[in-house]
Amino acid sequence: AAALDALRAAGLGVALFCDLKPNPVEANLAGGLDAWRAGKHDGVVAFGGGSGLDMGKLIAFMSGQTRPVWDFEDIGDYWTRADESRIAPVIAVPTTAGTGSEVGRAAVIIDERSHTKRIIFHPKMMPRVVISDPTLSVGMPAKVTAGTGMDAFSHCLEAYCAPGFHPMAEGIAVEGMRLIANALVRAVHMPSDLEARGQMLAAAAMGATAFQKGLGGMHALAHPVGALYDTHHGMTNATLMPYVLKFNRPAIEERITRLAAWLRLPSPGFDSFLAFVLKLRKDIGVPHTLFELGVDDRQADLIADMAVVDPSASGNPLPLTRAGAAEIFNAAFHGRL
Repeated sequence: AAALDALRAAGLGVALFCDLKPNPVEANLAGGLDAWRAGKHDGVVAFGGGSGLDMGKLIAFMSGQTRPVWDFEDIGDYWTRADESRIAPVIAVPTTAGTGSEVGRAAVIIDERSHTKRIIFHPKMMPRVVISDPTLSVGMPAKVTAGTGMDAFSHCLEAYCAPGFHPMAEGIAVEGMRLIANALVRAVHMPSDLEARGQMLAAAAMGATAFQKGLGGMHALAHPVGALYDTHHGMTNATLMPYVLKFNRPAIEERITRLAAWLRLPSPGFDSFLAFVLKLRKDIGVPHTLFELGVDDRQADLIADMAVVDPSASGNPLPLTRAGAAEIFNAAFHGRL
């Protein structure tokens, strides 16, 4: 309300669109575009968490396009199909600290026909201006603070572990994890701690910057789980995290040992880092298993099939085969570490 009042006081004609699901679908985008056209708008102020920011970016992007949104999926050079001269500007105002969508060139939307999360990409989807104000996040419920914060952590962790040479992304990821290790528990249990809130906002933006290097098995599995069961994306990543770490251990042990040292964990090594992750999850109320998250195992085979073709799968430190994806899912469902 304060933001709307401020815009009106500045003499700007504004309208509010907020009809979207936590995991947005095409119908939400259609509603947003109807509101855009009805008001003859020329820009978007995307205000909210990852879903709100993504939807704002999609509305601004699609407002001048004539092709279906799926024609701009993040595959090859599909983005070149867009008329970039008709992409409206976006100002992003994050109220959660997780996805880092405010510094991203893409948005996620569920294709209900195939029950898959699809990534829509264009370089000019990047917001022109970002206003990261920690006071806007103090009203977040503890559960949302935890889930979004662990989403930021998963971005940093998977980017750090992804194969390939990108020392700048790795450095950003490590510092992002250090900030989260310092701030997330405080932000969950002391919601008015502005220093912690500010550090989490910074870490969220850093995670989304770092994952240009790649993501991995957490996201490859979290995407189909979220699409099929409508679970919170960050909390799903957090639930999967230790099981994906264990699966990837042969490929990442040395790297994780260095990370544990940088985080100043006792007896730095893979085991101390895994213990840190498990304690962090427990301290902020992350479910230990997918079952506790509300997921059943009736679609385990489908989830494994979907995971291996998810764009994030290619960034996993070990090749993510169907058998490997099924192994991770079963371990996370039953709580086997």
